[in-house]
Amino acid sequence: QVHLVESGGGLVQSGGSLRLACAASGGTVGSYTMGWFREATGKEREFVATIGRSGGTRFYADSLKGRFTISRDNAKNTVYLQMNSLTSEDTAVYYCAATVRSRFGTTQARDYDYWGQGTQVTVSS
Repeated sequence: QVHLVESGGGLVQSGGSLRLACAASGGTVGSYTMGWFREATGKEREFVATIGRSGGTRFYADSLKGRFTISRDNAKNTVYLQMNSLTSEDTAVYYCAATVRSRFGTTQARDYDYWGQGTQVTVSS
């Protein structure tokens, strides 16, 4: 069973950037398709990005294309989310997730078996 820990969240001004990291332990991240989701206060958890096991396939929420980039370093057992041009609409708790049930990526939260505890991202306007 893989254990996921997110880091890199914090307070940033509008227009700024952050890079989130998701470190995996107790398992090899290369065995999992990984995803990022976010949950803003009072809203449902929403899909952000997903990356297949090899890193060859990536999918993004339509509204985030061009600003967010998901990547993985299987040697470091870590997945990243680079976030640029942040706005107050990006304020949320960001969660990392892993699944063995998809090889190339999945946008559905229900497909993921393992979740991190989340990291808060706050964008000030």
